[in-house]
Amino acid sequence: MAELFRLIPKSGLNVRHAAQRQDMDKAIFEKRTESADVPPTKVSFGPFCLLPTQFLLLEGDKVVPLGSRALEILIVLVERRGELVSKQDVTARIWPNLFVDPSNLPQQVSALRRALRDGQDGNRFIINVKGRGYRFVASVEVSA
Repeated sequence: MAELFRLIPKSGLNVRHAAQRQDMDKAIFEKRTESADVPPTKVSFGPFCLLPTQFLLLEGDKVVPLGSRALEILIVLVERRGELVSKQDVTARIWPNLFVDPSNLPQQVSALRRALRDGQDGNRFIINVKGRGYRFVASVEVSA
């Protein structure tokens, strides 16, 4: 067995590291998905499915690659869909007790819009009310 571990790093694989990483990822995922007060929900809009308690956005059965801040912004906007959510409210929720550069929020929203292909193929999900905030405007279907 020791010979096997000596040979594996030469091939570019580190089995011990991969196993440790998998355990660490599992622990992080389990912490992120635990929720005593909130039942698991699924929010569908357009071709997307948002699983907020699992911190996951899917398009069909594929995971949409999206940064954590952009995904948190999407969750905030979907929770308050149809409402104008001020930039201050979003910033306070995403970056609590932190000073962030004012350009950070528009950059994250831009990344979110790119991932959603907002404005393409007739899809409109997020609108900006200049100087005030953002509104999630797509129709959604919420299920437990």
